[in-house]
Amino acid sequence: MSNWIEKKCAERGLRMTDQRRVIAQVLSEADDHPDAEELYARSVAVDPKISLATVYRTVRLFSDANIIETHDFRDGRARYETADSDHHDHLIDVASGEVIEFVDEEIEALQHKIAEKLGYELVDHRLELYGKKKPQ
Repeated sequence: MSNWIEKKCAERGLRMTDQRRVIAQVLSEADDHPDAEELYARSVAVDPKISLATVYRTVRLFSDANIIETHDFRDGRARYETADSDHHDHLIDVASGEVIEFVDEEIEALQHKIAEKLGYELVDHRLELYGKKKPQ
């Protein structure tokens, strides 16, 4: 198998057409969160016979099979990424649409810095209560 998505499709018994293979390859190589129109632009550069409707059907198929994740960044379009990546969160610049990924360890490190600056001791970074005031 040439990419992770294609391997997962085979494991789940999904039929892989040439056009699905192209879309799978494009998604596997993406280092961003493309929407269907961006996937179409990248895919049609490889195979001009791919239609936008094929891209939409394929990402729905991959998403329903839990092979890719569909994100709603509240910009009016669904964005996609492979479901093989470690859990991470996203920061979205609402003006530009730029998406920045970060992992839990980065959040925890930032929370510790904030707590320290405010004179708090971080108890558990996953609690709603972020910390307790350090004794003076």
